Amino acid sequence: MSQQGSDCIQTESVLLKQLDSMVSEGRNPDTMDIDLLSTQAILKKINTEDQKVAAAVAAAIPLIAQAVDKIVAAFAKGGRLIYIGAGTSGRLGVLDAVECPPTFSVSDQQVIGIIAGGEGAMYKAVEGAEDDPELAIQDLQKLDVSADDVLVGIAASGRTPYVVSALHYARKMGAPAISVTCNPESAVTQAADIGICALVGPEALTGSTRMKSGSAQKMILNMLTTASMIRSGKSYENLMVDVHASNQKLYARAIRIVMQATDCDHQTAREALSKTGYKAKLAILHVLTGLDEQQGQALLDQQQGFLRRAVEQAQGATK
Repeated sequence: MSQQGSDCIQTESVLLKQLDSMVSEGRNPDTMDIDLLSTQAILKKINTEDQKVAAAVAAAIPLIAQAVDKIVAAFAKGGRLIYIGAGTSGRLGVLDAVECPPTFSVSDQQVIGIIAGGEGAMYKAVEGAEDDPELAIQDLQKLDVSADDVLVGIAASGRTPYVVSALHYARKMGAPAISVTCNPESAVTQAADIGICALVGPEALTGSTRMKSGSAQKMILNMLTTASMIRSGKSYENLMVDVHASNQKLYARAIRIVMQATDCDHQTAREALSKTGYKAKLAILHVLTGLDEQQGQALLDQQQGFLRRAVEQAQGATK
């Protein structure tokens, strides 16, 4: 046998041993007969497994909270949240990142998603990208990652060399490094400052971690950005008051948000948005306090963007 063939067998042996040790790669005893079932029975089995995801995420909330506090602190000093992953995990990071600008009116540079292999890997797997530690370093160097940023490495398996390397590099640069995985005591957890693990167990279809593991990761990423944005003044009560009205649906949503926040009618909300540059937060402040766009923006700036504080101060000053 050639040296190359021997090396290949050795690498396969190591990977097989790693896979054998992963909870997410185990065989699910409750779905061993899934190939014999009717369509409806298959779906019920999958749904039963999916119901375990929320509980697994709930168990990780203390660590998710620690991560949110790191992200909020980074945002406060102009830092970024950077997601990095390969395959499904990378795609989930990119998905969460690209939803932040329209939802919270933030720059597309505040939350960034990186997937191993580049943009093309969103649609088609790039062979070998997830196994290349140097590629992760190059991708982060392109972004000039610094201590002001927070890096979140996503890997359901917990072993992805690309993600492990990224976490080590972030820590070297002084940036808080957070991991999101579904396997405990993994390499990504050991490489992170904060290791978030949602222990969802074996998949309904063995090894298909785009299922429960993917759902858990998406829930966690949604929590990281949503909670961080709320803590950064991007909501009023439970309303998305920083929504960017970039299309007809979002403009209608902005009108509705102003109406919900102030109990005003449709016409009043439309007029307030028109007067305040179609910014829901300023329109709400205008309806509730009478402040014009410039006065409202100055007060919001004074209150670090927190609308509730601005409303309370303005209303308190008029009493």
